[in-house]
Amino acid sequence: MDLKWRTLGGIQIADISEEVENTIIREIAEGNKIKVCIGCDSQMHGVDCQFATAVVFIREKRGGFIFVAKENNKNYHGKIKQRMLDEVSRAIGTAYKLCDLLDRYDIPMEVHADINQSPNFESNVALKEAMGYILGMGFEFKAKPDAFASSSCANKVVQ
Repeated sequence: MDLKWRTLGGIQIADISEEVENTIIREIAEGNKIKVCIGCDSQMHGVDCQFATAVVFIREKRGGFIFVAKENNKNYHGKIKQRMLDEVSRAIGTAYKLCDLLDRYDIPMEVHADINQSPNFESNVALKEAMGYILGMGFEFKAKPDAFASSSCANKVVQ
């Protein structure tokens, strides 16, 4: 699936890999130490589901910025567990697309899941599978409350 990426401010990105590489080169040239966090969030609107994937650049002691992609799924019938795993799948797809590039520049990456670690929350039903999926792909895993790429950044796009 080819997502349409943009900055949080709305500027279209033609090729996410090229944009990420240009960003890495620029940030390194400016002396910034960066890491990349990737996450996805979703929101149901009746029977339709909107997914947003975020690539978050964190500059050590200097803030950060976000690239986002939004997609609408009409007549989505996944229950909460399936939806959480669909979010994770989208985040992993983006991480997989960017991992060789990030490795080339020695940029650390995390994959964030919008899943609560507490069993008191609905999303927890997918925690073990999501953690296994992300770790099994060789990525660093973060869940709520540490999963800001999904629960804060991507969340801003699907509200």
